[in-house]
Amino acid sequence: MIATILLSFGVLFLAELGDKSQLMALTFALRYRWWVVLAGITAASIAVNLIAVGVGHFLGAALPTNVIAVITAVVLLAVGLWTLRETFHTDADDDTEIAEKDSGARSPWRVFFMVLSAFLLAELGDRTMFAIIALASNHNWVAVWIGSVVGMVAAGGGAIALGILVGKHVPERAIAIGSGLLFLYIGAATLLSAFAPDLGRVTEYAIALLAPAVAGGVLLVLSSPASPRLRRAVERAETDASDRQSDAEETSGRAR
Repeated sequence: MIATILLSFGVLFLAELGDKSQLMALTFALRYRWWVVLAGITAASIAVNLIAVGVGHFLGAALPTNVIAVITAVVLLAVGLWTLRETFHTDADDDTEIAEKDSGARSPWRVFFMVLSAFLLAELGDRTMFAIIALASNHNWVAVWIGSVVGMVAAGGGAIALGILVGKHVPERAIAIGSGLLFLYIGAATLLSAFAPDLGRVTEYAIALLAPAVAGGVLLVLSSPASPRLRRAVERAETDASDRQSDAEETSGRAR
């Protein structure tokens, strides 16, 4: 049993190194409390590996990983775009406000469930799940489960440690922008793995770079000296649309 635990630990730890999940752990650790992120990763690892060994040992069949991967990609892309939107609507010198918003205003439970759901979806649609299923079909499933959980948490813990180290030397606004771009990159890579599984990891990751590159270019344009005028124009358009909607509601109410 000990040999199986060590085997599962080694397989999962090596498989997670440089994987999208480890990059996701780093991204979360840049913005939120490390112990909340680690708790979410641990809970997700326990759940997803239990599902994987159950599938491998009892069912001998795989979950619809492509569907799960698409859902994961959409969620990550949405989180990335929302993060970049928050940085766009914040002044360049307002780093303190971003820090308080990310680390203080968000409750630990909210961050925990966000990390848990993101990692659960990401790992269910990841290639490493097939390795767990294969190990569980030929070895003691309890030992495979223990080893895979410890390996996955260890890999995530290493990424969190790197995130803490980087976070101490990088401004909060830069971290927010970097996190948004990383979420876009992970989401694009996950989407490619679902629709084009034969690309290979190197090609997949290279093509996925287009998503953060385009978003970064748009962000640079919006951050240029002309962007305040553009932002005011957008705000005026939003205000005018809101006023027109209010007038329409008042007119409708009078007609009634």
